[in-house]
Amino acid sequence: MGLMNNATATIEFKWWFIAIDVLMILLSILSILFALIFLLIVLFNKTCQTVPIMLTTNSCFTQILYGSVTLSLATFSLENDRQQKVYQDSFCALRGYLGYVGTGLLLYSFVLQAIYRYIVIVYPTYLSWQSIRIQLFLICFTWMFCFISTLPSLLMNAIQYSFDDQICLVFPRLSFSAIYNMLISYLIPISIIISIYLKLVRYVHFIDSRPSSIARMYRVRRNLFVVRRIITKILILIVLGMPYTIFIFISFFTTPPKYHLRIAIFLLVLSQTLITVAIIYFCRPVSNILMKFLHMTANYSKCWETVNHNEHVCFSRDKNDRARSETCVINTHVCTSNDRDSFALNISDA
Repeated sequence: MGLMNNATATIEFKWWFIAIDVLMILLSILSILFALIFLLIVLFNKTCQTVPIMLTTNSCFTQILYGSVTLSLATFSLENDRQQKVYQDSFCALRGYLGYVGTGLLLYSFVLQAIYRYIVIVYPTYLSWQSIRIQLFLICFTWMFCFISTLPSLLMNAIQYSFDDQICLVFPRLSFSAIYNMLISYLIPISIIISIYLKLVRYVHFIDSRPSSIARMYRVRRNLFVVRRIITKILILIVLGMPYTIFIFISFFTTPPKYHLRIAIFLLVLSQTLITVAIIYFCRPVSNILMKFLHMTANYSKCWETVNHNEHVCFSRDKNDRARSETCVINTHVCTSNDRDSFALNISDA
């Protein structure tokens, strides 16, 4: 692993460098687009403007931030790899800092969702804790916490440039900065989410042993199922982030393989895209609206193709009869107009 502060040098070029850079760019763009689609659906549909979806929207905002960072990182790496050179620009350390901030924000956004479900299940009468005002305060607090808690790594110049991997980060080695960032941005939020889930499982077993109303049991199990979905998203990050974690522990005792961070960061970017897809899929109000829109779009396209085909057949059969041709064209246009109006009406109802 090579370190470099401000020089320009050459690097041993590998054919797969550019392939990984391009894939990271595409995955980052997809993640940003999916998050923007989620935000637009929530913005223009009042049925989606609830506290739980507001917390999920916070996760999408963090995905946009994190996706922008990884997109900038991949674009910078692609430019250097294409020219087969090593160069640290003035924003390299800032990208590394925002990368840690984005990771922390994503995981702590899941923490807020888990805490909210815990309050709804265990303390359903504490409505003030479930209010929009309190949840907005917690969202703002987590954003400030992530930006401030990660700041020491930037101020102490712990974020350095690796010319082997074309990235700025806190190098995985036995140091205070590496352990601190791993705890703050990764281990602590994951531990909180798992602890909340285990507490909820015990609570569900507890109320199962006591007489409870069917409505209450349904509400409890439904919220527990939502927490399980949060765990599923976390597992995506844990599984695909496992190589990065392994390389960190290896670096505590010996030198990790060359170019290891390129592969590890690529898998993290892949996990980011998959998590964004999972966020949309697991949020039923948003996914239902999206699927309804896609279904109506497909039906409209199919209808348009059918109308064009009928129009072509009509003219081929009646090209010698002007009156019949005009009647056929009029009927075709009426059908097209009606379908288009129906399609627009359905979209507005969605």
